[in-house]
Amino acid sequence: MSTQHTYRVIVRGTWDGLTDAARERMLAEVEQHGLASMAFSEEGSLTYDRVLKHFSFRYVVVSDAEDGTEMACAIAEDRAETELRERGYGHGELRSTATDMDAMKINYKGRRGQGAA
Repeated sequence: MSTQHTYRVIVRGTWDGLTDAARERMLAEVEQHGLASMAFSEEGSLTYDRVLKHFSFRYVVVSDAEDGTEMACAIAEDRAETELRERGYGHGELRSTATDMDAMKINYKGRRGQGAA
């Protein structure tokens, strides 16, 4: 059995071909999708602003460590495409970045002994 790692993935894109109805719906919900709603979750959180030019999703993806960040990005992009398609929101090409939370080094400042220089 392979080791599972947890990834935080940000999927970014640009709106494209939005219908008038989609724009109207998005603008009515813009406050629910602002900066305050940014959170990493398995379901993903969609953020955008009133300009309706760019958007981003934040996902938590659990995947085999040997598949690396590429697989985590592919999974997150698939989730984003599904969500956008279900909402009827047109978009351009998606791009993503992932951080392996299990491989991160944490620098604890101030944890050194009192006599350390």
